[in-house]
Amino acid sequence: MTETREFTDAHGIAIVYDVHPASGEPRGVVQLLHGVGEHAGRYGALIAALTEAGFHVYADDHRGHGRTGIRQHGGPEKLGRLGVGGLRAAKEAIWQLTGIIRGENPALPLVLLGHSWGSFLAQMLVNEHPEAFDAVILSGSALRTPRSLNPAPLNKRWAADDATGYEWLSRDPEIWAAFEADPLTTGVPLLKLFGLLDAARLYGLPRTNLGHDIPVLLLVGRDDPVGGPRSVHRLADAYRRRSGLTDVTTLVYPDARHEIFAELQQAEVRADTLAWLDARFPRP
Repeated sequence: MTETREFTDAHGIAIVYDVHPASGEPRGVVQLLHGVGEHAGRYGALIAALTEAGFHVYADDHRGHGRTGIRQHGGPEKLGRLGVGGLRAAKEAIWQLTGIIRGENPALPLVLLGHSWGSFLAQMLVNEHPEAFDAVILSGSALRTPRSLNPAPLNKRWAADDATGYEWLSRDPEIWAAFEADPLTTGVPLLKLFGLLDAARLYGLPRTNLGHDIPVLLLVGRDDPVGGPRSVHRLADAYRRRSGLTDVTTLVYPDARHEIFAELQQAEVRADTLAWLDARFPRP
């Protein structure tokens, strides 16, 4: 039932995205934003859980990434590089997809779900367009400040002679092997992919007095090297104190690393996510 589509962004880049229809009567839509160096196809189990629970899921491969990146760059050699317009163009392309989603589903609530870099893009979009979203879920996120966002080599804690370089993603060795073997992923660090200027554009705080009270769910592994629980708790506090949000939930998963939707307790994470959604968007 999944339908693959595309649209053209403001710079002429074809953005590839999938529409996964809800099973049965829909009760909402989830717009899924993946992380850096990866693509939407890595979220199959999460997407299946969401559609089974009654949510349409729209998931694109962002600028320079996955199928979009292969077409944009003419091959895999430059995967992860955003191209003309950089980070701003990548964010605006995602916002363009939000408009498509709203146009096709005007009566359904829209949930923005972002992981890692996708969660930073989600934070930016919420700052700029708070009225567009009915709920926000951020996984592997962080408060976007130099002190709360780790710029160091993310696999440093697990460095060893036999390390793959992907141990920071999950405790599951199958995830490391799958990431390395995937022709649509790249392990090149963000700073090298984006450059100093676009990397610096990732910094920012939740907007003061957002003016729209959006429920927010923050999911983080205790051993996540990107931000970790301390940074995510600071983000939650900023949403409450700066933005005026009243429904902010933080869940920390023991022993989990960065990709909690690909962790050993991923079933628990999916169940917690669906329970949070059930409480705010009841099943018909």
